[in-house]
Amino acid sequence: MSENDIPVKTEEEIHTNPMLALAVNKDTDLKEYLVEYVGSKLDKEEVTVHMISEVLASDFPEFTFAFAEENFLRGYQLGLDDARLLNRSPESTEE
Repeated sequence: MSENDIPVKTEEEIHTNPMLALAVNKDTDLKEYLVEYVGSKLDKEEVTVHMISEVLASDFPEFTFAFAEENFLRGYQLGLDDARLLNRSPESTEE
């Protein structure tokens, strides 16, 4: 591959978050409870973050929606802030 070649990612690679595949350690009481609950519900010995989020979305949608909405709004605000910074003239950044 030459230095001008841009590596191409598939759509699946773009939408895959490696953090969601991490196995969860039971280092607090809440984590232990969640891992045990999700493991028994899904009949799995090893539980990942993705599995916990799926079970939370199914069993506790009010929490999941509130959490997702907060993250969406923060991301939207960050995008607006970035757009504002892009539209500034060079003179307005010199103070």
